[in-house]
Parts: sequence; structure tokens; C-alpha cells
Amino acid sequence: MDSPRARLVAYRLTGAGWVTDADWRARNARDGWTQDHHDDDLRSPVGVFGLTDAGGRLPDPGTRLPYDASPDFATEGTGFEGESLAHAFDYVVAINYNRVAGVSPLDLKRPLGEDRGGGIWFHVDHGGPTHGCVALPEDRMRQLLRLLDPALRPVVVMGDAASLAR
Repeated sequence: MDSPRARLVAYRLTGAGWVTDADWRARNARDGWTQDHHDDDLRSPVGVFGLTDAGGRLPDPGTRLPYDASPDFATEGTGFEGESLAHAFDYVVAINYNRVAGVSPLDLKRPLGEDRGGGIWFHVDHGGPTHGCVALPEDRMRQLLRLLDPALRPVVVMGDAASLAR
């Protein structure tokens, strides 16, 4: 519950049942997971969320999701362990927690209110824990972007082991 280390396991339903497409190391928020996410709590929200929109500072690597390539994804500064954040948003997939689906990940609308946080994304791992997002190495982010097919209505089921076991 309190760990910033995670695993992303991607599954796909086939006629023969569920198959694993990926099993990768990941990072989540510095203070772990929460069932009741709020802005700046430094925890990643637990739940099932749609994955409908992508973007990044770099050009589209071949995703089928709507992709917003924009210099507005640029970020600077340092993370919790002094690591550079410069390339963290080169590629992102918006996690539909407290956001409007079908718009750029940069959209700031928060249907549940500002106090519930937002801007929860899969993004490029910068070498340390996140504020609430889930981070993957850059090559894995490109693979994830290519895996996601909006026709299959992809979702993420995310949380700590005890929450996921329920």
C-alpha cells in the first residue's frame, strides 16, 4: 500500500481466454496507493479507469489512441530523489481518473473537483517515484502506446496488492 514500486501487466481477451501481452516494472506515487485520492497526497488512486487519450512532447510512436503531440508537455525541475524530470512527459497516456475522456491529456477539467486531484498519467520513468502517476521506461511507454486499441476499450486496474485481490 505504501510502496512507490509497481508492476504493469497488460492482458488481452482472446477467444481462448486472457493472455499476457506485457509484464514490466513500473513506479507509482511516492507514498503508494489510496482509495481516496486528493490533490497532492502523493498517492496513486486505486480503481478501474479508462485509457482513451494519449500525447507527449515527442511525435506519435504509432498508437491508435488519439495523440496530442505538443511542446506543452515539456516539464522541468527535479523529482523526489533529485532526478531530472525533463523527459517525463515525452509520452503519456491519460488515466481517466477525474478527467474528461476524449480530450488531450493536457485538459485541466476535473469533474470530481480540483481537491480530488487529476492529471494522472502513464508517463516516462524519470528515475524516482511520482506524485500520483504510473511511470514506465521510455521503450515500455512506446510499447504500451502501440498496444492500446480504443476499439477494445482499454482500462487500467490499478492499486496495491490487497486492493487488487478483492
